[in-house]
Amino acid sequence: MHEMSLVEGIRSIVLDQARAHGFSRVTVLRLEIGRFAGVEKPALDFAFDVVMRGSPAEGARLEIIDLPGQAMCYDCMTAVEIANRLDPCPRCGGGRLIPNGGDEMRIKDMEVV
Repeated sequence: MHEMSLVEGIRSIVLDQARAHGFSRVTVLRLEIGRFAGVEKPALDFAFDVVMRGSPAEGARLEIIDLPGQAMCYDCMTAVEIANRLDPCPRCGGGRLIPNGGDEMRIKDMEVV
């Protein structure tokens, strides 16, 4: 379950930011996760609850913002959204797409006190 190690990285960021900015508690943490990131959301929720115990984010609400898959179509030279990496271009039907977005995972923001 790589979600556990992902959340451990998030915990490190939370602790670093708490020290740097002097907050004691995170009430909401928002993550942006791309369609192709390979993150299992139920496993991430579980890992978040477990890993955040004893940290400023213990008990925080985790909000996940889904980001679409994106690609550049070299047939019609258009940036498009795709549901799967091997989909044809939704605009022209071409098959020369290079995925260029949707594999990211990042903290968008945190509500803190």
